[in-house]
Amino acid sequence: YPDPTTDDERWVVVDVAPVVAFREPVSLGTIKADPALSEIALVRRGRLSVVPLTPAEFRHVLALGKTKLPSRRSGRAVA
Repeated sequence: YPDPTTDDERWVVVDVAPVVAFREPVSLGTIKADPALSEIALVRRGRLSVVPLTPAEFRHVLALGKTKLPSRRSGRAVA
């Protein structure tokens, strides 16, 4: 939706909320040091607060945070 802090129509706001909290935080340093994540936008382009991840990259970050997502069907945790 339009960013309420500016009249510039190009600025938008995206609200995000976690599905589940990470069991362990994953720092920017950890992400930057991990060869499996060397190509994500967060590493390649600085100053981004929201970046797309491939499903494999997302699963890898979840694993770094020792976190599993609940299954959409059963509510049980899945990797």
